[in-house]
Amino acid sequence: MARSDAILTRLLSLHPKIIDLSLERMHRILARLENPQQKLPPVIHIAGTNGKGSCVAYTRAIMESAGLKVHCYTSPHLVKFQERIRVAGALIAEADLTVLLEECEQANGGEPITFFEITTAAAFLAFSRNPADYLILEVGLGGRLDATNVIAKPAATCITSIGFDHQQYLGETLALIAAEKAGILKRGVAGIVGHMPDEARASIETVAGTVGAALTIADQDWQAYEQHGRMVFQDQNGLLDLPIPNLVGPHQIQNAGNAIAIIRTLKDHRMNDEAVARGITSAQWPARMQKLGPGKLMQPNTEIWLDGGHNADAGQVLANAFARMHKRPLVIIWGMLNTKDATQFMRPLAELTKACVTLTIPDEANAIPADQLAETARSLGIKAEPAPSIENAITKAAQMFSHPRILICGSLYLAGHVLALHEGEAMSAASGAARR
Repeated sequence: MARSDAILTRLLSLHPKIIDLSLERMHRILARLENPQQKLPPVIHIAGTNGKGSCVAYTRAIMESAGLKVHCYTSPHLVKFQERIRVAGALIAEADLTVLLEECEQANGGEPITFFEITTAAAFLAFSRNPADYLILEVGLGGRLDATNVIAKPAATCITSIGFDHQQYLGETLALIAAEKAGILKRGVAGIVGHMPDEARASIETVAGTVGAALTIADQDWQAYEQHGRMVFQDQNGLLDLPIPNLVGPHQIQNAGNAIAIIRTLKDHRMNDEAVARGITSAQWPARMQKLGPGKLMQPNTEIWLDGGHNADAGQVLANAFARMHKRPLVIIWGMLNTKDATQFMRPLAELTKACVTLTIPDEANAIPADQLAETARSLGIKAEPAPSIENAITKAAQMFSHPRILICGSLYLAGHVLALHEGEAMSAASGAARR
């Protein structure tokens, strides 16, 4: 076990709840660390139900294509904890991560703190001690009480989308969920708002009016759409005729649009139109409509896709993307957590799916049992059977039809296990629900 993994495992015991939204513990540890959040480069703070990870990827790719140094903080990780923290473009080194975690552990003094809070503090330390042009900061959960929401004056904020997810923490209506996400808005700071239902957008506009944040809203102040095999972005500064984004699926037009709206808001002339075009065509984001290449899980004459989406909107996005592809029999390999609505996720995919193989996500206490998921799939009219392992599921799926297209989906935690097996890597000890 890596030394950092041993520390991360220890940190999991510091709070009885995995998720406990509050800023009190975060302010306490940051004060003991001499407030590294006040010593950061300009921050782009990004929240949203879906699409925030892709928005991060596009924004980073555009900035880096312009030659800028960019820090980046995302969650959860898929295989290795280091994926969360990019320092000036590179994943944080094991030795550096170990030192930072030990420093935060000592500063905390054994007091209650969540895993996400103390590791976010470690990320802020790393970013404060290394120069960069920007920091792209992804919200972990919600916004208002998320551990990342301690930046007094970000350069820009963005709310990519609003949908139903984590209702037990954020509220049972789109308006309530949107209000929690809108907690990242700050007085005098531009806020980008992505395409979303009217109810959610109205809630964000109400919060913005209260705090004094100026919004730039999709379909009102800017537009992004596909036309003749190209992406068009248009705002008050003019029109961009761009290549189709690198990440797969029609929804990526809106995700790239959010990133471009952020870039245009910053008015940083180093990021010109050429950098935007290079960035959207070079962005990478694992386990989001990712087509697997050569590796240990590949089967002959089989196409394998991986996506970690896990809510109803994500299911619809996947259905839209696969409906546009050249027709091959679609077989889904499916695993989910019991904190998600499995029926609503799978419903949009039911008509496209020829068969489903279900899995209990390995090493995950909150996983829905494979037998139960299979019953859910059958209730939607999908032929389904459980499998005991990822390897067995892929073998089964590959043998069901000639030249099948396999989609592995339902959870980022499942996606992490798939990538680790495919690439022959060991999972970080801080896995499962701890990765929140």
